[in-house]
Amino acid sequence: MKFGVFYEIQVPRPWHERSDYNAYQEVLAQVEYAEEMGFDYFFTVEHHFLHEYSHCSAPEVLYGALSQRTKRIRIGHGVRLLPTPYNHPIRVAEQAAVLDLLSNGRLEFGTGRSTSRLELEGFGIPPNETRDRWEESLRIIGKIWQTPLDKEFSWEGRYFKIPPRYIVPRPLQKPHPGMWLASSGPETHEVAGQFGLGLLSFTLLVSQEDLAKRIGLYHNALKHAEPAGAFVNNQAATFALAHCAQTTAQARQEAKESFEWYARKAFEYVGSVLQWTQELGGGKAMATYEYMQKMLYVDLTKATYDWMRDGDMVLSGDPDMCLRQARAYQQSGTEILLCHLQTYKIPHAQVMESIRLLGKHVIPHFK
Repeated sequence: MKFGVFYEIQVPRPWHERSDYNAYQEVLAQVEYAEEMGFDYFFTVEHHFLHEYSHCSAPEVLYGALSQRTKRIRIGHGVRLLPTPYNHPIRVAEQAAVLDLLSNGRLEFGTGRSTSRLELEGFGIPPNETRDRWEESLRIIGKIWQTPLDKEFSWEGRYFKIPPRYIVPRPLQKPHPGMWLASSGPETHEVAGQFGLGLLSFTLLVSQEDLAKRIGLYHNALKHAEPAGAFVNNQAATFALAHCAQTTAQARQEAKESFEWYARKAFEYVGSVLQWTQELGGGKAMATYEYMQKMLYVDLTKATYDWMRDGDMVLSGDPDMCLRQARAYQQSGTEILLCHLQTYKIPHAQVMESIRLLGKHVIPHFK
């Protein structure tokens, strides 16, 4: 199993004029150190309007900077929002190609459709069309990257009509970077497999038993994949809140408030889409959001730090505890463990120490 660092880029209130500046400078330093300490991947989200929760609205700019400050760590979109008008697929393909060139072929291209009303409604995207808009954009990008350099690309579909054009530049990786899909519900794990995409399993408050079932759904779907790109990217990555400290008590003291805040906010945003689709659908959730129904019955008052830690739903404690939890993720089928270390109010110094401890005491056991 390999390890990655995963970012929302969270900036807690109260803010001052340099809050965002400081946050981004800390992210740059943390990722450089993570590479030094043996982490193999860096992924961030793309979010809009989610104040405090995520100030990462232009990840491609951040990736350009990191491509010049790192040498080995792979740089991943986790994810690029594809439903139009978030991003036009031609611009996405162009920007991804430039990043792949600048990073010497280290791009991982993750995609998704978004799960918050603030974002979808803010961009004027009907929730019942997010899956279709994502799929058409994904297929366009895959076709662009498979079109010979000396040939023009064109497309005519439901959302896009593109006349013949040469689309340049192209990625360094051949035939193109690995393509991924962010998956929150069981159905989307299957969709990732059907499209031959790498799995970014963003499962919060999910037991290791359920995680293993979802990864199993993904691998079963892969057997009959019709790839959106030129090849099947059969890798399963899993998200986990993570914080390692010298002692388990110290880890709890440092991470408790932030982990519990993250869980509440994440479910609040997901629940907003479900409520919205029910309003539009006359009380019934729209088909591609039905998996969210179960989230309505999650008692977030029970989603405490101790409950998440003791249920191996996070990676947190002293190095020995983190090692045991990491092995539980591995046994569930996780091939890349994406550690969300910069969570809400956990200070930069504590994040750096967590990176050091994981790099020194946990990651070597999985080499």
